[in-house]
Amino acid sequence: MPELLLELFSEEIPARMQRKAADDLLRLVTDALVAAGLHYEGAKAFSTPRRLALTVTGIPAHSAPTREERKGPKVGAPEQAVQGFLRSAGLASLDEAKIQSDPKKGDFYVAVIEKHGRHTTDILAEAIPAIIRSFPWPKSMHWGSGRLHWVRPLQSILCTFGPETEDPEIVRFEVDGIASSNETRGHRFLAPDVFTVRRFEDYAEKLEKAKVVLDPERRKDIILHDARDRALALGLELVEDEGLLDEVAGLVEWPVVLTGTFEENFLEIPPEVIRATIRANQKCFVLRKPGTTDLANRFVLVSNIEARDGGVAIAAGNGRVIRARLSDAKFFYDTDRKETLESRLPKFEQIVFHEKLGTQAERIERIASLAAAIAPLVGADVAEAQEAARLAKLDLVTEMVGEFPELQGLMGRYYAAAEGKAPAVAAAIEEHYKPQGPGDRVPTIPVSIAVALADKLDTLTGFWTIDEKPTGSKDPFALRRAALGVIRIVLENGPRLRLKALSSRHATMLGRNDSVSNAIADELIAFFHDRLKVQLRDSGARHDLVDAVLAAGSEGAAQDDLLDIVRRVEALGAFLATDDGKNLLAGTRRAANILKAEEKGGERFDGAVDSALLVEPEEQALAAAISDALPAAEAAVANENYAGAMAALAGLRAPVDAFFEKVLVNADDAAVRVNRLRLLAAIRSATRAVADFSKIGG
Repeated sequence: MPELLLELFSEEIPARMQRKAADDLLRLVTDALVAAGLHYEGAKAFSTPRRLALTVTGIPAHSAPTREERKGPKVGAPEQAVQGFLRSAGLASLDEAKIQSDPKKGDFYVAVIEKHGRHTTDILAEAIPAIIRSFPWPKSMHWGSGRLHWVRPLQSILCTFGPETEDPEIVRFEVDGIASSNETRGHRFLAPDVFTVRRFEDYAEKLEKAKVVLDPERRKDIILHDARDRALALGLELVEDEGLLDEVAGLVEWPVVLTGTFEENFLEIPPEVIRATIRANQKCFVLRKPGTTDLANRFVLVSNIEARDGGVAIAAGNGRVIRARLSDAKFFYDTDRKETLESRLPKFEQIVFHEKLGTQAERIERIASLAAAIAPLVGADVAEAQEAARLAKLDLVTEMVGEFPELQGLMGRYYAAAEGKAPAVAAAIEEHYKPQGPGDRVPTIPVSIAVALADKLDTLTGFWTIDEKPTGSKDPFALRRAALGVIRIVLENGPRLRLKALSSRHATMLGRNDSVSNAIADELIAFFHDRLKVQLRDSGARHDLVDAVLAAGSEGAAQDDLLDIVRRVEALGAFLATDDGKNLLAGTRRAANILKAEEKGGERFDGAVDSALLVEPEEQALAAAISDALPAAEAAVANENYAGAMAALAGLRAPVDAFFEKVLVNADDAAVRVNRLRLLAAIRSATRAVADFSKIGG
C-alpha cells in the first residue's frame, strides 16, 4: 500500500512545543484522510529542533466512490422548501431528483448524490496546505511579506506519496510561496546540503548520515546512556532528570555528550541550588558521588555538534558560564545567611496577600494560630508548630528564592537549620507546601502535618469567606488542589480531625459571626466531600458509596471526619462484594421502590411495627431479624467497627429474601398492609445505620 511522507522544515522550534506539535500534525493529517474516506494502516510523527515529520502507511491510492440518497420535501411543497432542498443537494432542478412514495407520508423528492473517487494526491494537496495555515501553535510569528504564521520561519516542505515498489510522487502544492518537493537538509553545521529522499525508510537513513537523529525518544536514549557512561568513567553517578532530558533532546539533532568541571568551593552551596543553577542556566546535568546525595564538582552537557577538539572548548565555555552563575548563587546564599528569618517578618506587613484577606503578615499569624489548634490533634508540639508556621513563608523574600522561586520552602529549611532551629521546625518549613500534586509526597512529621494543614485550611477558609470559590474549570487560587492536599494528608497519616470546627473557628478569626462561620464551614465540608469522591475515584473506588455513607450519616454522624468516611466506604464496598451484600442491596432497593410509590401522597410508614399484625412466619422472622440487626449495627458503628456493622446487616439477607418471596405487601386488610409497609420502612432504617442503599448505583 502507498505511503505518505511529510516534513515541515523550519528554524528552531522551542523544545517545549515539539511533542505536542508532532501529535497535532499526526492528528490533523489522519483526521483529514479519514474524513476523505481514506483509511490507513499506521501513522507516526517525529520532531527535531528544526523539523516536524510524519509518515502514514497503508493509504489507498484513490478514495472510494460514494452514493448518498438525501430525502427532500413532499411533492407539492412550498417553493422555498424546494429551493432549499436543491441548493443543499447540489441539484439544478427537480428533474435531477427522483420521487419516492411512502404509504403513510405520501410522495416526496429524493436526491441521489454520487461522488466519484479522487486521487489521494489530490486530496493531500488540498488538505495539507489548509493544515499548515491553521496549525495550532500556542505562539506563532510571521516574517517577510508573507501571511503564513508558523512557530519560526518555515523554510521548506517535503511531501511524497507512492507505493513501496515505485518511486513516490511529489504531492504538489504551495504555501506562502514555499513549494512542496522531495528535498530536505541535514544538520545545520555538520551536513547543511540539500538532498532528495523517496519514502520514510530512505528519509530516516539519509538524515542519520546527515547527522540528524529523527526520533526524539532515540535522542533521549542516546543522551541518557552516554551520560551514564561518562559519569561511570569518572567514578560518579548521574543525577537523572526526566524533565531536563526531554528538554535537552529537543535542543539537539545530533546529541554529543560531554563533561565539564567547576571549583570545589561551590559545593558549600546546598546541592539543590547547584542543580537548579546549572539546570536553569545551562541545561546541564549534575553528578554525585556513588551511593550518596553529595554532588561532585562535575557536570554533563549535551552539544549539538562534533567538535574537532573533542568538545574541550565547548565544555570549557559552559564551565565559565556555570562558574559565574554559581558565584552569583553563592553570593545570594551568603547574603541571605547574614539575616535571620525572623528579622524578615516586618517586610510581610507591606505585602498584600489579597485585598480582602489582608497582608501576608496577618495571614502568617492566622496560620500560626490554626497550626497551634491542629498540633495536639496530630501529635505535634504546639510551640514548634507555631514557630514553624511563623517562619514557613519568610524565605520568600530571600535573594535565593527571588532568583529560584522553585526553591521556596527548601531554602527556608536550610536557613532555619543554620540558625539552630529544631529539626522538626526546619523540616516543616519545606514540607508545609506539600503535596503539590498527585505524584508529590505528603508530609509525615507531626509538626509538618500541622503546618501543612493549617496553610491549606487558611487558604480554603479565607477564599470561601470572601466568596472566591472555584467555578467550572476556573480555579485561580488552586483551591481544589489545596482540598485534595488536606484529604491526602489526612488519609495517609490518619489524624482524626473535625474539619467543620476548625473551618468555623478560622472563619470567625476572619471577622465573621458564628452563624456565617458555620454556614461557610458547611459549604467547605461539602466541597471536601466532592474532592473526596474525586480522590477515591482516581484510586479505583466507587464514589457512589461516598454518597451512600454521607446520606446515612446526615443526622449528626462524623461528616467532617474524612478518615471515618473512608473507613465506612471501604467496609461498605467489601460488604457489597459478597453475596449477602448484593442480595441485601437488591432487597433494600425493592423495599425502597415500594415505599416510594406508596409515600407519593405524603403518607409515611416510619411508625413502629405491630407484632400482633404479623401474620406470616416470614414477616415475623424479618421483624425479629431487624430487631436484632438494627441495635447491633448501631452499636458497631458507634464503636467504629464498620466490618461488624456490615456483619450485623448480613443477617437480614435471608429474612428479606424470604419475605419478598412469600409475603404480599398489599394485603386486603388495610391494617396488615400498613404494618407490612412499616416493616419495609424498618428495613430501610436498619440499613441506614450504615449507608443509604438508595444512593448506591449499579
